[in-house]
Amino acid sequence: MTGFAESRGVHQNLRWRWEAKSVNGRGLDARFRIPPGFEGLEAGARTLATERFKRGSVQVVLTVASEETARGFRVDPAALADAVRLAKRIQEETGLAAARVDGLLSLRGVIIQEENLALNDEARLARDAVLLESLADAFDRLHTARAAEGAKLGTLLLNRIGEIERLTAEARELSERQPAMIRDRIMAQLKELLAPGSNLSEERLAQEVAMIAARADLREELDRLSAHTAEARALIAGGDAAGRKLDFLAQEFNREANTLCSKSPDIQLTHIGLALKAVIDQFREQVQNVE
Repeated sequence: MTGFAESRGVHQNLRWRWEAKSVNGRGLDARFRIPPGFEGLEAGARTLATERFKRGSVQVVLTVASEETARGFRVDPAALADAVRLAKRIQEETGLAAARVDGLLSLRGVIIQEENLALNDEARLARDAVLLESLADAFDRLHTARAAEGAKLGTLLLNRIGEIERLTAEARELSERQPAMIRDRIMAQLKELLAPGSNLSEERLAQEVAMIAARADLREELDRLSAHTAEARALIAGGDAAGRKLDFLAQEFNREANTLCSKSPDIQLTHIGLALKAVIDQFREQVQNVE
């Protein structure tokens, strides 16, 4: 599910902005862009994300600025030396172009914010707590935005479920009007089995008759379709994360529609089965957006 939210805050001489956005995804994939010196926030930020979201690709960006311009950044000589050595070795082994200065400086730990060096552990923990509280606010706003989209999507899904129910009812009504056709079909096939010269045993004949009757009976498939639509409505009404379960139901819908088409005794039921498959495909595509 898609959405966007942000939050801003100030703590002592630090100003920041959290930006959080999400797009559709089968599972939860949370990615963070956090400036050097604030890497310790990622574990807590990830926990906040998993507490609020079950599906979606969530991207989070933190930008910070100090109100005291005298404090800036410095290079960690040891980290830079390690990065240079690694870059040279990769160049020699692969023949790739030499690393650029801006690329080396962008590596985590090479640039250190002086302000962060001046903080003791207690001050750093207090700062990080305020930053994470601000991120929680951004996540809550993102969750609200996703919920608003989910409400609209729920209406669309219910429309698709209603269409599946309508087509299932049509198929049931049509199948109940087919006993004479099914009986004639079975009798014709029995005549073939009992043709002169046939050495078919009574046991085998009983098996063939049972198989023909089973293939002509669509009640089990139609009952399962009705049960699946009822379950889908309950999941949507429940309000909990239901995307994975609805995705599974979409697969079950499609399986029953395929069986309906393969067992259909006439062209009208086949047309209904194909219409069901089209609606189920639309349902499955929309379910991918559901948390």
